[in-house]
Order: sequence, then structure tokens, then C-alpha cells
Amino acid sequence: MIKNIIFDLGGVILNIDYNKTSEAFRDLGLIDFDNLYSQSEQSHLFDKFEKGLISENDFRENIRIFSKINLTDFQIDSAWNAMLLDLPAERIQILMTAKKNYRTFLLSNTNIIHLRSYTENLYKKHNIKSLSELFEKEFFSHEIHLRKPDIESFNYLIKSADIDRKETLFIDDSIQHIEGAKIAQLHTFFIDKNRNLDLSNLFENGKLKSIYE
Repeated sequence: MIKNIIFDLGGVILNIDYNKTSEAFRDLGLIDFDNLYSQSEQSHLFDKFEKGLISENDFRENIRIFSKINLTDFQIDSAWNAMLLDLPAERIQILMTAKKNYRTFLLSNTNIIHLRSYTENLYKKHNIKSLSELFEKEFFSHEIHLRKPDIESFNYLIKSADIDRKETLFIDDSIQHIEGAKIAQLHTFFIDKNRNLDLSNLFENGKLKSIYE
């Protein structure tokens, strides 16, 4: 029986579009951004930033060095945050009701600039001050210095939360992350965008549909 659920953020809860950030940086003159960043294979710069191994100022300075353009902090942050779209109210409702029936956690590959942006938008649009209102605990890659799909990230959460992996479901829209979770011996559910899957396919009245229990 599933007693614990680990959610991914981007693509599962928060809608994202990586192309928006590529377009925003191209508009600023950084035409090779796609070569610097891709969803499947991130450069060491983005990997280090998501692990919290470099500061946001170091990140911005590296963007300036790569682009050879004297971009302002605001320009870089705005372009970097362009990929962050909406967080649908129905997903918030699913999370809030699921929290009453399961121990729920967030495991997200993210960074301080993105966290600041979607936290502000969460409050502006939904009057929710923090993601902590939606989960028992959040685990952000830049704070724990670990990223999915590395097995260490899953093991860190399991140990910190003191949960049984045999009773834990992991939900993500990245097949690489799903495979990592399987290695960590977690139950998994793949939010396959090609099949138009969403959290609503998995939950009903705050509980997992019986087929997934």
C-alpha cells in the first residue's frame, strides 16, 4: 500500500516550457543558448547551479561570459524565468487533498532564481505563501546539493523523511528521473506528456485511484 508520495515540480505541478527561455535569451542576443542548455544534457554550469555549488551571481556572470554581452541581472533572471508558466488551481487542490491522505514530499531539480520566481507567483495568483503549505517537506536540489536522477537524491529524501521505499510512489515527467527512482526501489508513475497524462489521471478525491495503489 502506498503511504508516501514524492512529487516532481516542473512538468508535473508547474507548467514549464524550456523553449520560452531559449527564445528570451535569443531576443537578448544570445543565439547559442540552445547549445549551452538542453533538458536532456545540461552543461556543467547549470548542473552546478542546480546543485547549489555556485551562487546566483556566479551563474549570471557565466552567462555574461558565454554571451559576451553585458546583460543586467534583471535581463538574465527574466529570460531564465521565462520557462516558468502557470500552476493550475486544480493541481493545487489535488495536492492539498492528497496531503490529508498521504505523507507528501517535493523533490525538485531547481535553483534559487527559479524558486524565488515561482514562490512569488504562487502567492500572487493563489495566495499561498510557500510550497510548504502543499507538502510535508520540500527537497530542492540547490539546497541538498543533489540532483535527480542520481540515486543519492532519492536516498537522501528517504532517509531524511524516514519513510519506507516500498510504500512510496514517485511521480515525474522525466523518464530519466523515473529510471533513477526505480533503481532506488521506489514505485513510479510517469507523467507522459505524449499521452496527455496529468495528476488528474492519478488522483480522485485526494486519493490514488485504486489501479495505482
